[in-house]
Amino acid sequence: MTEIDLPTIEAERDRIRSAYLKPGGPSTARGLHHTALLSADVERTVRFYQDVLGFPLTEMVGNRDYEGSTHFFFDIGNGNLLAFFDFPGLDLGPYAEVLGGLHHLAISVEPAQWERLKQSLDEAGVEYLEESGTSIYFRDPDGARIELISDPLGEMYGLKVL
Repeated sequence: MTEIDLPTIEAERDRIRSAYLKPGGPSTARGLHHTALLSADVERTVRFYQDVLGFPLTEMVGNRDYEGSTHFFFDIGNGNLLAFFDFPGLDLGPYAEVLGGLHHLAISVEPAQWERLKQSLDEAGVEYLEESGTSIYFRDPDGARIELISDPLGEMYGLKVL
């Protein structure tokens, strides 16, 4: 492992921030339509996301790009969807964090829901890490890291990020 030169990293972060930061600037996008993850077992995924986390399953269709694959969607609020594909017959291997891959997916929930979902994770025996009293990190049945954050959209730990 390479030693980290923190002052150099912080100076580079400041340089990039002053050159590129555009808070409140208009975006060409209107929002996140869906994020798609992979599922090894459709029913197990549905039971986890709908029954444990309370995200309603909204649709299931055939995947137009891979015969026999299912593309299915969960409502995660605010007009946003969490989608999954299964790829029967392909040996995809275990979840891995790689460059260009998913580190974690952060989903904002109301503080009262956050408390209720923490209890639901406990009841389901899902291990999690609680951070700063506002974030819960855990892995879904296929290993993807999910964060439930009680901060409002556009905020993180008291910092306005949007």
